[in-house]
Amino acid sequence: MAHFDTEYQRLETSYNDSPPGEENLLVHVPEGTKSQWHHIENLDLFFQRIYNMHQKNGFTCMLLGEIFELVQLVFVVAFTVFLANCVDYDVLFANKFVSHNNTSKVTLPDAFLTVDVCSARIRDNVAVIFILVISGVFWLHRLVKFIYNICCYWEIRSFYINALKTDLPYFTWQEVQARIVEIQKEHQICIHKKELTELDIYHRILRFKNYMVAMVNKSLLPVRFHAPLLGDWVFYTRGLKYNFELIFFWGPGSLFENEWSLKAEYKRGGNRLELAERLSSRILWIGVANLLLCPVILVWQILYAFFSYTEVIKREPGSLGARCWSLYGRCYLRHFNELDHELMSRLSKGYKASSKYMNCFMSPLLTVLAKNVAFFAGSILAVLITLTIYDEDVLAVEHVLSTITLLGVCVTVCRSFIPDKHMVFCPEQLLKVILAHIHYMPDHWQGNAHRYETRDQFSQLFQYKAVFILEELLSPVITPFILIFCLRRKSLEIIDFFRNFTVEVVGVGDTCSFAQMDVRQHGHPAWMSAGKTEASIYQQAEDGKTELSLMHFAITNPHWQPPRESTHFISQLKEKVQREASTAHQGAIAESHAFTSIHSLQSEEPRSLIANLLGPPPLASLHLGRDGSLANQASVGVADGAPTLRSLSPLSASLHMRSSYPSSRMPLARHDPPTASGTDARTVSSGSSAWEGQLTSMVLSEYASTEMSIHALYMHELHKQQSRGELSRHTWHRQESDDSSESVIDDAEAPRNLPRSSTFPCSSTSAAPPQSHQEGAALQGAGQRRYGGTSDALSGSGRSQRTARMPMGGWVEEMHSARHHEPVPEEGSEDELPPQIHKVT
Repeated sequence: MAHFDTEYQRLETSYNDSPPGEENLLVHVPEGTKSQWHHIENLDLFFQRIYNMHQKNGFTCMLLGEIFELVQLVFVVAFTVFLANCVDYDVLFANKFVSHNNTSKVTLPDAFLTVDVCSARIRDNVAVIFILVISGVFWLHRLVKFIYNICCYWEIRSFYINALKTDLPYFTWQEVQARIVEIQKEHQICIHKKELTELDIYHRILRFKNYMVAMVNKSLLPVRFHAPLLGDWVFYTRGLKYNFELIFFWGPGSLFENEWSLKAEYKRGGNRLELAERLSSRILWIGVANLLLCPVILVWQILYAFFSYTEVIKREPGSLGARCWSLYGRCYLRHFNELDHELMSRLSKGYKASSKYMNCFMSPLLTVLAKNVAFFAGSILAVLITLTIYDEDVLAVEHVLSTITLLGVCVTVCRSFIPDKHMVFCPEQLLKVILAHIHYMPDHWQGNAHRYETRDQFSQLFQYKAVFILEELLSPVITPFILIFCLRRKSLEIIDFFRNFTVEVVGVGDTCSFAQMDVRQHGHPAWMSAGKTEASIYQQAEDGKTELSLMHFAITNPHWQPPRESTHFISQLKEKVQREASTAHQGAIAESHAFTSIHSLQSEEPRSLIANLLGPPPLASLHLGRDGSLANQASVGVADGAPTLRSLSPLSASLHMRSSYPSSRMPLARHDPPTASGTDARTVSSGSSAWEGQLTSMVLSEYASTEMSIHALYMHELHKQQSRGELSRHTWHRQESDDSSESVIDDAEAPRNLPRSSTFPCSSTSAAPPQSHQEGAALQGAGQRRYGGTSDALSGSGRSQRTARMPMGGWVEEMHSARHHEPVPEEGSEDELPPQIHKVT
């Protein structure tokens, strides 16, 4: 048994996060020239507050929101206690006669108990006193936090006004971020770096969220389960997420010393077993605390859900049948270094297509039952409404009003299960549109969109609103058991994960190494990183997360200068598009991945946006047919559009858009060189009106979104072509750690010096050459490859037979032939993607 013990490494020259020669720079500013915001100690909280204030539309809106949250808490507790102890329900339900001197009519105050009686009932109820004490302590904690936050956000408001000189409702986050980068040169808010980059700001805002995304990507968190009757299901709620963050990041005894630094003992591998035992004990105590507080939290969840959703359900009974992106789906689909508003904007654009896809799977039996139940309930409802219109005294009959309400709810719910008769069953095309926005999808979904297995798996990302509410209600009961019985078993793997995948970036602190988006360290050979990555199976990000995150960040932040390896990857991707477009020009369009990805977008996305994006007239006037009859015409368009795709960016797209718009309608903008100013073409000059600036930002955002959609579809198409004929290794749903030993690696292909992890099996599909033990040790010493834990030496000679792995949860991926029938696009689906933007010449 070989033991690999590596140390946490400081990252200085591996990534281009600091200008050359400034890795250990400490900027000195004379005392008299220091500004108010010079050397902010906790830049993580500072940037997070800047971002939060921007997303909440300024100080006033944030202040009102915080006040109403405090009032809401008092209202829920006080109103619940009042209903339980101060109402005479016999009078309210007319079971008790009330005598009056003047009139016999019963009024609402007659149902209220007197103050003395109400107070006595509250004092005699121990449970109510306990709830009031707990609620009072919690409310006082929230009040102190509110006062502290207001003081902090007042400083942020001053920073916006005096340093950034921006008015929040009229500036996008990209513009605010560009100004932060610019004022670093004047105020030196970070003294460890002379210049800040966009990636520095993202790292500080998303430090802990990047860790959570990486742990979900590597299937480290216990959120997938197999129930006897329910089958495979995902349970990931806000309460469970809160406990994960409490344990890992900011709670007492957590792994981090502060917001930007991992504790020193967790950076060394020598005491990993002791640290794992300590973490396991801490998880146990937190689980027990959750179990003891379960009754209080459960009552609060039920009351809050009742007051929040009852009126909505009464007004729109079908709202529970609507769908939303699950918390697990938002974490699984999130790119590294993707802010909340960027993620929600991307998922919102795919919402309609996702809803249509799920509606394709209406049960015929359920539809028949819903139609007949709606008929009978509607008939009775129609009679009662008619009688009520004829004589309103019908409402005075007992339970008539309740019957009308229940029948109305029943009819509305039944209608939600009746599909639109004009809907066309086209799941493959809808799944392509969904992929264009969510960017991540298991390989075995493609070609199997019509199957109920795919639909059930997608429903774990896109769940019913009713299921979301039910999971949140059950969370106080289930969360303690997940912590005690599931998370504790992964303590050693969690310790190894934080040591092996934490790097110290100068001027930023300890960050998740996956968030560096370095294809050399964490690239996957099946996602265009073959020959450019040194990552083992343990180090590779799954589902192309590194590659897609890199493209997304580069497109979203066009002024960001990536490291050399990342720049080579991006340029190679665009060169592939140009090369395949040239192949299409020669008549081989059927094999062009660029044409395939653009065609899949073209059938759903507004054609004018694609035309503006690709630019040249031949492609702008191109109408892609639904069959292969226009292949020759399309080949010319794709070939002409390839140079535009190759140099595509939000900045270049904005310049092209400006040249297309009439000068009288296009707002003026500053065109400062990127090297001299942090602002870009999105910054609207003071002479432009606010709505013109917002319109420009919106249009440029649509260009960037469409560009990323094209790249995501193209990369998935390449990945699918490379995976044909091979055993595809996707780990969106890998087996639990105790089943990982079933995968046997090929000794001739896998490096012998890699440790075996119970969670991340060493079944290498990488094309990297084998390395000796000395070479592996040299790489570890250089800080380029870090492994942790104890592993068995890979034994056996000759070639071992490679066995097919089942994804986690037992989903077997089936192999399909290379030919797939082209789906027919659904009519009227232009509203699935961004709104039309017509090119004006």
